[in-house]
Amino acid sequence: MLQVGVSVWDVKGILAIVTIPKFGLKSLNPEDTVITYSSDGNIPEEFKDYKVAYFLDGSQTTPTDIKEFISTGSTMLDLAISNRPNGGIAVGRITELNGLESSGKSLVGAHLLAETQKKGGVAVYIDTETAVSEEFLGVIGVDMNQMLYLHLETIEDVFEAIEEIVTKVRESDKDRLVTILVDSLAAATTKVELDADFDKDGWATSKAIIISKAMRKITQMVGRQRVALVFTNQLRVKLGAMFGDPYTTSGGKALPFHASTRVRLKNKGQIKDSKKNVIGMTILAQVIKNRLGPPLRKAEFPLYFESGVDDEGSWLHVLKEHKIAKVGGAWYTMDDHNGKEIKFQSKEWAQLLEDDEFKSHCYQMICDKVILKYTKADLGIDDVEITAEVLGD
Repeated sequence: MLQVGVSVWDVKGILAIVTIPKFGLKSLNPEDTVITYSSDGNIPEEFKDYKVAYFLDGSQTTPTDIKEFISTGSTMLDLAISNRPNGGIAVGRITELNGLESSGKSLVGAHLLAETQKKGGVAVYIDTETAVSEEFLGVIGVDMNQMLYLHLETIEDVFEAIEEIVTKVRESDKDRLVTILVDSLAAATTKVELDADFDKDGWATSKAIIISKAMRKITQMVGRQRVALVFTNQLRVKLGAMFGDPYTTSGGKALPFHASTRVRLKNKGQIKDSKKNVIGMTILAQVIKNRLGPPLRKAEFPLYFESGVDDEGSWLHVLKEHKIAKVGGAWYTMDDHNGKEIKFQSKEWAQLLEDDEFKSHCYQMICDKVILKYTKADLGIDDVEITAEVLGD
C-alpha cells in the first residue's frame, strides 16, 4: 500500500480526486488529506470522469492533447498552423480568422465545414451578416442538405446556440465531430444595442463584456468535446496609431486571449484570365497567434471565385520557391518519385498529381522544407536580426 498526500476539491458538490497513474484508488476519506492507493492500477468508474491532475510524460491522455485536425483547404496554411503533416486547425480548440473585407475569411471557414463533412462530422454555419451564398458553399464542397444553418442577430443568441448545439449532438452521438463557424463576430450585435437609440451611449462596451463572460464558459466546453469552434472577425483601424500594428479586432480582447490559433488573411492581389477578367485573388495568411506550433508563420495560396482554394497551384509555387522544381521559360523540370527527371508546363501540374505516388512524393518534399524543426540553432547574436516589429493586437 502507498499513502499519498493530496488535496481534495469540491466541484459542483462532487468530490474530484487527483488520481495518480499506476496506482488505483482504494479508499477516500473527505476529511483527510491523505488518500490510500493500492498498486493494482484500478480506479473505480465513479471517479474516472472527475480527474483533474495528469502526468505529461505521454503515458496519459490529457485535456490539452490535440488528437485531430481539420484542413483549411490549403496545405500551406495547414502546415503553417500545425507544423506537422496532415494538420490544420485543432479540434477541441478555438480558432479566429480575421482580416479586412474581401480577404477570404468566409471562404476558408467554408472549406473547414466541407472538410468536417468529409470526416462524417456535423457542419454548423451561424450567420450574423445575412450574406451567405448557398451556391458558393456548394462550389467549395459543402453539402447543403447536411449543414445546419442558423441566422442569428445578437451575440447572446450566438453563444446560447453554440452551447445548445453541442449539448444536443452529444445526446445523440457523444463522439461525433462538430465544427461550428460563426461568421462573423463583428457583425453580431447585443440585445442592449439592438434596443438602444442610435444617439444613446452606454452600450458600446456591452458586447466585449458578454463575449468575455461567454468565452470563459465556451472554452472549457469545447476543450472537453470533439468540437472545433471557428470565428471570423473583421479588422478595425486603430485611430491615432503611429507605430506597431495599425489594426485591432472587434469584440474586445477575450477572443484573442482564448483562441489557440489566430490567422490574419490579406488580399495580396487579383488573378485575371487571358481576357483580363478577375477570376480570383492571391491570399497571404499569417498565423499571428499559435499554440499548436511556431507563431508568425506565413502561407500564400491562390483563391478562385468559382472553385475556392487552389491547393495544387500553391504546391507548385512552393516547389519552385525552394528550387525543387526548376523553371526554364514556360517549362518546369524536377525529379519524380522514381528519381527520373520530368518536364512539364504548369497547366499539366494537376494531371501529374493524379498519380498518388508522385503526389505523396511532392507532399513529403514540401513538408521537409516547410515544417520547422525544433533544434538549437548554431547562431550567435551577430548572426540574427532583432527588430522592433510587433504583429497582433
